[in-house]
Amino acid sequence: MMQMMYVILILMTFIGAVASLFLKKASNYDSILSLLKNKNLYIGAFLYLLSAILNIIILKYLNYSTVLPLTSITYVWTMFISKIVLKEKLTNKKIIGTTLIFIGAILIIL
Repeated sequence: MMQMMYVILILMTFIGAVASLFLKKASNYDSILSLLKNKNLYIGAFLYLLSAILNIIILKYLNYSTVLPLTSITYVWTMFISKIVLKEKLTNKKIIGTTLIFIGAILIIL
């Protein structure tokens, strides 16, 4: 059961990163009305809600002091998504920082 919670946690972080991507896409608006008509806003909000629900489920089984630091895995997903989908440039600082976050997450699990 514990291993399944860690798998769900990783899925939760990925969903959160994808939610941010949709909100980034929604940020290209001309007026509040056009923002409210933007489907990306609602997709991003739904994915954030789904991520929050998964977080609540995970917290039922895992320690808060473990779950909260592990949510930083979202930054790892975000780096890949920003490079692949948004074609953003990755600097050495971003790669090193994200690698350190990932190593820290692994250390928390062990």
